[in-house]
Amino acid sequence: MTEELPIRKLLRLKDWDYGSGGCYFITICTQEREPHFRRGAQCAPEAGFLPLSEMGKTVERTLLEIPAHYPNVKVDKYVVMPNHIHLILMLGAGDGGRTLCAPTPTLSQVVRMMKETVTKRLGQKIWQKGFYDHIIRNESDYLRIWQYIDTNPAKWTEDEYYEEADQ
Repeated sequence: MTEELPIRKLLRLKDWDYGSGGCYFITICTQEREPHFRRGAQCAPEAGFLPLSEMGKTVERTLLEIPAHYPNVKVDKYVVMPNHIHLILMLGAGDGGRTLCAPTPTLSQVVRMMKETVTKRLGQKIWQKGFYDHIIRNESDYLRIWQYIDTNPAKWTEDEYYEEADQ
């Protein structure tokens, strides 16, 4: 008798064009929620907590390079936490409305490229499968998410991805 695999929950919004322009709040976790990017129970450098590890620096550098690979994609805000990252990605964020040669990539293409680049640079797999996304639909949603990203490091022990082993 073979064990039945659980049915994966669909994470993407049905009928939404993820290649269309827009803002997205993205969360990507490490495999097994291992704290590769920062060590310790706290992680906000401005509060005197531990800085990024070498792996964390690689992730940050790769995030900042996304627009070099996709000129019409902007990393508007991000934070590298011990075992996950949060970012706001703006697709179709071209140069002043000019038509760019390259088409806007889908959200999945951008995230896949970032994860693959980090994996190649580190020489090991660190990411869990998939990622979480939230379509940012209006300014109040955007501002709420921006504030969440800003305050997330100081609230690490309250974070849903916090685990005692991170201490």
